[in-house]
Amino acid sequence: MVFMKKIGEGLSCSIKKEVTGELVYIQEINDVINLFDKAAGKICIVDDAGTTTLSPILSELTGTISTTGSAGSHLAIVSREFEIPCIMGLSFEIEDISSLNGKKAKITTQEENKGILYLLE
Repeated sequence: MVFMKKIGEGLSCSIKKEVTGELVYIQEINDVINLFDKAAGKICIVDDAGTTTLSPILSELTGTISTTGSAGSHLAIVSREFEIPCIMGLSFEIEDISSLNGKKAKITTQEENKGILYLLE
């Protein structure tokens, strides 16, 4: 049996599709380089809503999350173009975001534009 634990919510800024994937916290360009040829099925978390570092792998990602930004931020716009679920301004209910690396999660949308991130345990 799979248990879901809510770990954050923010603004759903792209396609309202429910997806699951492996979380990866992107802190530097090398984190993106390490995902070349293995980005499929990943949900990437970034702190910079204006980031362009995900560009080389964006079309392969399952979802994107930013701890900052809004619907007009660069990441939200390109996620819409690629029809990838995206949550902007996500407020985490945990202390250490990097502890999420490699864990399974689900992105859902509630109401009109509330994006919810669940940890699957």
